[in-house]
Amino acid sequence: MIRRIVPALLAVVAGIAVPATPAQAATDATRTPATPAYSISLTSNATGGVWTGHESVTFTNASAVALGEVYLRLWDNAHGTCTTLPIKVTNVTGGTAGSPEVSCTALKITLPAPLVQGASGTIGFDVSITVTEGIDRFGHNGSYYYIGNAIPVLAVRDAAGWHLDPYTNNGESFYALASDYTVSLDHPSTLSVPATGTSTDVAGSSGRTVTTAVGKKVREFAWAAGPFKKISGTTAGGVAVNVYSVSSISTTNANSMLSTAKAALDAHSGRFGAYPYGEADVVLDNGYWFGGMEYPGFVLDVISTTALAHELAHQWFYGIVGDDEYTTPWLDEGFTDYATDLYFNKTGSGCGITWQSTAEKLTNSMAYWDAHSSRYSTVVYGYGKCTLHDLRRLIGTTAMTNLLKSYAAGHWYGVSTVADFKAAAQAATTTDLTSFWTTHRVEG
Repeated sequence: MIRRIVPALLAVVAGIAVPATPAQAATDATRTPATPAYSISLTSNATGGVWTGHESVTFTNASAVALGEVYLRLWDNAHGTCTTLPIKVTNVTGGTAGSPEVSCTALKITLPAPLVQGASGTIGFDVSITVTEGIDRFGHNGSYYYIGNAIPVLAVRDAAGWHLDPYTNNGESFYALASDYTVSLDHPSTLSVPATGTSTDVAGSSGRTVTTAVGKKVREFAWAAGPFKKISGTTAGGVAVNVYSVSSISTTNANSMLSTAKAALDAHSGRFGAYPYGEADVVLDNGYWFGGMEYPGFVLDVISTTALAHELAHQWFYGIVGDDEYTTPWLDEGFTDYATDLYFNKTGSGCGITWQSTAEKLTNSMAYWDAHSSRYSTVVYGYGKCTLHDLRRLIGTTAMTNLLKSYAAGHWYGVSTVADFKAAAQAATTTDLTSFWTTHRVEG
């Protein structure tokens, strides 16, 4: 999730949104395939830029509607072409693979027989990952490789059908259910591999190390590889924090970011519920074109305390409290920018909202923002947090504090919707919020 927390200083690279045509099927509102468990074993080349191995995923159909197929999202194929795929899936077992769709970022796998409600299935496949040129959430800066969204993950089916949205570089397209990951990374011992989850190292073959990362109830898995410098600490709340830096980052800056990470994790925990993942890795490189990008327990960041506090707040909003990021980016970006303001004791004074058209709404999807990319940060981030500041002023600070904490608890490891939040906010006050939602263009 690329976070433009300093939009004036960062170039906006807009993707061209190509609307997906999801497979039509009778669906209900139940999100499925549910409780995915991923088991992945990968081996790198000498640089950490190429990884090959095997992946399997077990899942359950939670819906009353039978599940006859699943879709894999191969997000990083958006960084290549359909003839030069960065992410390749072969030798599928447990189902029959179709042809890649949505610019090769989606792969349908038809199951041998439809799964009824409560039934489970497993698919497996060989996977190869070739990190593309250019520093990005998937890319590299010389010998430092950043490997976000590379693991093939299950798409979600809900009341809207299969979510096969196109990739966006302007924001995020991601929508996944809380999952368990066990990932084995066999790599040269000269490379560090910070990753989602809690990692342990054992000696591999000569000159190599096998890092096993275990992430429970996380929506994604990401890692990096390179000759990083590392410093570590522990928050007052007991969370282990590791800061990995490229060679150009000074020790002073790394230590400052470690202090910010520890303080921000504790502050966010106090407001929204204790950070559940035990460990957090922060990977610093001032070469990123974006301010920061977060994955569960794993953050890419430039040297910016604002960016880091923002990325770590995403551990709650999208990480713990999930949402459909393509359809409703405000639910994580606006909430996270609000949490960042709270961390820095900012009250949102001076917030002003000026709509540029009747079509512009806080709750528009990434399809809209990709077509109006110059307004994305201003509205989703800026107006997004201002809306929450305005709500706090309207219902009172105590009510707002209790609302966000109870809302997070009620959606812990679940999925948030605009309707969910509006209902929770209305329940927190005797003030009729109808006109508030209209004025702030919160629809849904």
